[in-house]
Amino acid sequence: MRSPRTVEVFAPAKVNLTLHVTGRRADGYHLLDSLVVFAGVGDRIIAKAGGAGLRVTGPRGAGVPQGPENLVARAAALFDPPVAAGLTLDKHLPAASGIGGGSADAAATLAALASLSGQPLPPPEQVLRLGADVPVCLAGRPARMRGIGENLTPVPALPPCWMVLVNPGVAVPTPEVFRRLERRDNTPMPDPLPGWRDTADLVDWLAAQRNDLECPARAIAPVIGTVLDRLAATPGCHLSRMSGSGATCFGVYASDAAARQAAIAIVAGKPQWWVAAAPVLD
Repeated sequence: MRSPRTVEVFAPAKVNLTLHVTGRRADGYHLLDSLVVFAGVGDRIIAKAGGAGLRVTGPRGAGVPQGPENLVARAAALFDPPVAAGLTLDKHLPAASGIGGGSADAAATLAALASLSGQPLPPPEQVLRLGADVPVCLAGRPARMRGIGENLTPVPALPPCWMVLVNPGVAVPTPEVFRRLERRDNTPMPDPLPGWRDTADLVDWLAAQRNDLECPARAIAPVIGTVLDRLAATPGCHLSRMSGSGATCFGVYASDAAARQAAIAIVAGKPQWWVAAAPVLD
């Protein structure tokens, strides 16, 4: 909060620690089973009462559309009556990169405008139409995401852990990734999910799970394999995996210091990549 008439909401990066593709509906939507967490790096939405329109700022703002096609504008359009507010998207996450940047921005917009106006949030079915990741981003807490993104359940408390997120700056079209899947009826995660005593316990469990989109994404963009290798080679990296449909990958670390040192090492070798060290939010 900045003032009673201005609301600022953090839009953290969404990370799929696991992503199992378990089926496909008749309408073409894929069924997923995913353990989703959020990292302490992200965009910000600032809503100012009495204004109008959308402005995009920040180090990753270049080229981001500012018209009605932006998910921020589409989220704002769900309010009835409309909320008279000017919106600023302070963009720090790479776009279309598998960490839910647009979905997180849409969710933060919904939260900001609801807070500013006193209106309730739009109905869940309208929120889901913005994108499969928007409901979990709106919830903003670690969750098991099933169905096409609408089925969210809480997960056992996660142990403290840190991440390094790396995006090599290549586009990986999500429809093409799904098209290249060898099968769509893969096994889900176990039910119920176990509890995790510490980071090592969590990582051991994660290692037995999957991101079913990683192999087809690597076939489209082989640099994803290079990113995963770079992460795995850093001291203290317990697991490296791709998030979402790519191309962002993550490494899991047991301490903030290890994550920060890993990020420094990766930036030194690949200064053109987007790299961020951040805690996993609880």
